[in-house]
Amino acid sequence: MRTPPRWITDHGPEHSQWYIDRFRAMAADGADLGGEARLLDAMVAPCSRVLDAGCGPGRVGAELAARGHIVVGVDVDPLLIAAAEVDHPGPRWIVADLADFDLPAAGMGEPFDAAVIAGNVMTYVASGTEQRVLARVAAHVRVDGVVVVGFGTDRGYPITEFDAHAAVAGLTREHRFATWDLRPWRDDATFAVTVLRKVD
Repeated sequence: MRTPPRWITDHGPEHSQWYIDRFRAMAADGADLGGEARLLDAMVAPCSRVLDAGCGPGRVGAELAARGHIVVGVDVDPLLIAAAEVDHPGPRWIVADLADFDLPAAGMGEPFDAAVIAGNVMTYVASGTEQRVLARVAAHVRVDGVVVVGFGTDRGYPITEFDAHAAVAGLTREHRFATWDLRPWRDDATFAVTVLRKVD
């Protein structure tokens, strides 16, 4: 039996609802929640197919859909997916574990032009499955498509390990920044946004 993601094992049963409520309140207060989507939107053609991997309650995927992209969001937490369906109708939201999801097997065989893994998702997947998660995401992206990943560097997943996992998954690093608004990367940065490209 596969180890559950840390999103589930490291938090109590109330955490998912707290997370949903937090971002609903931030949206109601007018907080800027679209930074990740703006970056990806600038990197892809209009009406691109985008995979929101670890989509949570859908804020990134919803913003991408509002910008005209075709979005499919995947998350292991049914409560977060239910919130995405309520708050952001339009994109397709799917409950699945990123370590073994297979959209072609579910009838969605067309590859994606890009994928985004935001919100510290890579630090919430089950320990030891990070490389497989990146490989499964890469498997859903067309050759020469981009995968943009952001997570805190102080959350137990060394950036050097991430780079090695991405390379094994067939993803080549093109850029790295310290924030989603493209501030320069530095070795002591507490956050990393990495732009990867799928190679042959």
